[in-house]
Amino acid sequence: MVKVSLKDGVNWVGVVDWNIRDFHGYTTKRGSSYNAYLILDEKIALVDTVKAAFCQELIEHISELTTLDKIDYIVVNHVEMDHSSSLPVIAKLAKNAKILATARGKEELIKHFGTEFERVEVVKSGDKINLGKKTITFMEAPMLHWPDSMFTYLIEDKILLPNDAFGQHLASYERFDDEVDPQILMEEAKTYYANILTPFSPLIVKKIQEVVAMKLPIDIIAPSHGIIWRKDPMKIVNTYMDLCTGKTVKQKAIVVFDTMWGSTDKMARAIGEGLASQGFEVKLLKLRATDNTDIVTEIVDAKIVLVGSPTLNNGMFPSASSFLTYIGGLKPKGKLWGFFGSYGWGGGATRGMIKMAKEAGFDVMESSIELKWVPTAEELKKCFEFGQETAQKIKA
Repeated sequence: MVKVSLKDGVNWVGVVDWNIRDFHGYTTKRGSSYNAYLILDEKIALVDTVKAAFCQELIEHISELTTLDKIDYIVVNHVEMDHSSSLPVIAKLAKNAKILATARGKEELIKHFGTEFERVEVVKSGDKINLGKKTITFMEAPMLHWPDSMFTYLIEDKILLPNDAFGQHLASYERFDDEVDPQILMEEAKTYYANILTPFSPLIVKKIQEVVAMKLPIDIIAPSHGIIWRKDPMKIVNTYMDLCTGKTVKQKAIVVFDTMWGSTDKMARAIGEGLASQGFEVKLLKLRATDNTDIVTEIVDAKIVLVGSPTLNNGMFPSASSFLTYIGGLKPKGKLWGFFGSYGWGGGATRGMIKMAKEAGFDVMESSIELKWVPTAEELKKCFEFGQETAQKIKA
């Protein structure tokens, strides 16, 4: 491994996963990384581990810097398997190490890996561990994005290790923000936020405000996935605040749809034209041609989302149901939702979609549009007007 140092004595020992393309339903088209950090001082601390399939690579990276039996502490910021599934092996090799986690983290480790992890020592916000010249402290961050989550902060080095906050799924041999294409970096950071952290936006705002109030100097933010922020670490913090508070939202409408024989497609195009006629940036995204991950990323800064589906067996098309299930769990705020569709001998798709959206707590328009068979020119005009009227609701 080429040595990757964040600062003197603080090293990246993680692994890059070039091949992963699915991360529990999130499409990772540019791969990912599992970042672990080794802190070398009078005492040695390993912060986080990696996915089990890459355990041997982690061991090799650590072994180039020290022997595992010299590790004094293993910090578990988050128990999810991409960060902890190699922990049982590492814990056996680092037999002298104390394992540190939050109270909920300890509970989860025992449940995942057995009673041998009853030896885990619980840490809470404000606790400190002195390593010699370096001191680490902890900040609990429950539900960012699991109940056990916490941040580790290196006081003297001014490095924040926030695990799943501020990351991206991006495979790269370059490890720092000033070494990669900034457009790709911010695109993947936005996608990561949209598809993982959207439900926790209020908690993110609160945690950022808490950290700011503590006046912690931060030179580097080193997340658990993707690139490390060293050139301008506050850039990603400010981006998160903008995303969480809706500051990035613009006059943008997303038309999400699927079609069997083209009728719903024609409706979507007419509706999109109506929206565009009112000055909105409009994107039409066909469900079976666009991944849910990308659709959610587009939605995060939009004001309007219109979803269309043909009727199949008295209900919505499977791709529409899948999308609404996915987005319903993420619960993006501050969007106006509308629905449309087509049918043959009996409707049902639009009614079913509206029901799902209301159950998810979305702001759903009272009006919708559903047409029988192939839309006529007059009916397409009504679709155009539906798009216009939807845009006007936002303008008003």
